Amino acid sequence: MNIAQHLSTHDIKPSYQRIKIYEYLYEKMNHPTVDVIYKNLVGEIPTLSKSTVYNTLKLFIDKGITSTLTIEDNEVRYDAAIDSHGHFKCTSCGAIFDIKYDFKDVAMNKLKGFEIKETQVHVKGKCNQCLTNKN
Repeated sequence: MNIAQHLSTHDIKPSYQRIKIYEYLYEKMNHPTVDVIYKNLVGEIPTLSKSTVYNTLKLFIDKGITSTLTIEDNEVRYDAAIDSHGHFKCTSCGAIFDIKYDFKDVAMNKLKGFEIKETQVHVKGKCNQCLTNKN
């Protein structure tokens, strides 16, 4: 993917910092927090501030190319995958994995007459790696 072109297509000026932040989200797919993004990019971009990361992510969300993910009350994470999917969080290592989930199959008969703007599915447990390491 040409990230500069992707940003431009969504009416976002492709500055170096914006490109690197989106590139990190898109390539790592690790559902990072602002702190994780900042710590991973500040070595490469010494002028980067946490405010820039926050503001850039807000812009990405406003333009529909990034979404937020809140599995724990005190932790907001960011996701460049904006298709319909759920998330699995390992309670041992803390890793978050995308899971395919068909939201059309969910019975929402008690919500007739409601307008649903967003659906999120979060599953918690132990990932394969943690289960393997335990044995």
